[in-house]
Amino acid sequence: QVQLVESGGGLVQAGGSLKLSCAASGRTFNNYAMGWFRQAPGKEREFVAAISWSGGMTDYADSVRGRFTISRDNGKNTVYLQMNTLKPEDTAVYYCAADRRYSGSGLSQRLAAYDYWGQGTQVTVSS
Repeated sequence: QVQLVESGGGLVQAGGSLKLSCAASGRTFNNYAMGWFRQAPGKEREFVAAISWSGGMTDYADSVRGRFTISRDNGKNTVYLQMNTLKPEDTAVYYCAADRRYSGSGLSQRLAAYDYWGQGTQVTVSS
């Protein structure tokens, strides 16, 4: 079992930056691929970014590629999402998630592939 706790959300003006953190409990964090998802009001939860065990492989949604960077520190059991050049359409609750079945062959963008979820952190971008 893994527990995930997000932090770092807040209110920022368009063009600004935020860095989200997700702290994981448990000794098997290093074995999991990790992902960030987001859900805006009235919309479905969507994939944002994912990272492999070692951090050597990453994947991004087209809408955030080039603006967001996912990273992890296995020594601190933490995954990060650096968000730059934020836009009002980035406003959402951001969730981190862990994929314990990741085999190393490729990162998933599907919600169903992730087994553990955090409670979410609100990001609001004003225009």
